[in-house]
Amino acid sequence: MSKTGIFYGSSGGNTGDVARRIASKLNVDSADVRDVASATTDDLTQYDVLLFGSSTWGLGDLQYDWEDFIKTVTAADLSGKKVALFGCGDSSSYPDTFCNALGTIYKAVKDRATVIGFVDTAGYSFDDSEAVIDGRFAGLALDEDNESNLTEERINRWTEQLAKELV
Repeated sequence: MSKTGIFYGSSGGNTGDVARRIASKLNVDSADVRDVASATTDDLTQYDVLLFGSSTWGLGDLQYDWEDFIKTVTAADLSGKKVALFGCGDSSSYPDTFCNALGTIYKAVKDRATVIGFVDTAGYSFDDSEAVIDGRFAGLALDEDNESNLTEERINRWTEQLAKELV
């Protein structure tokens, strides 16, 4: 059975909360949910499946701790690993850069691991996003600021999808 690690960067707490909720749905032990602020390359090598989560800040920037951790990710050997992405953004205040951090992380891992967990953009309100790859989000996009009422359903649907993609 594959071992899953969840790595997240969270400045306001939403992405960390989402990471823990996803871990609960996927039966990932809390010890395997790690803040990227203190994670290392060695931490990444312990897992067969990696879930990476980041909030998007400003005009589409990675969460602060991810700016350093992205270098750790690109230095790690991810061959043979499956990677899924999730993140939080604000589709109302930043409709042109909604969840761009997912797109940035996707670009860093797409040629180095098997990326799973793409999500249809139907039902989302936004204008543009670097996270949209071939018409789908590169992972689970959430808006805790404006659409928190949809978060639980979106997490449930995504974790069920991941469970199927991991068999």
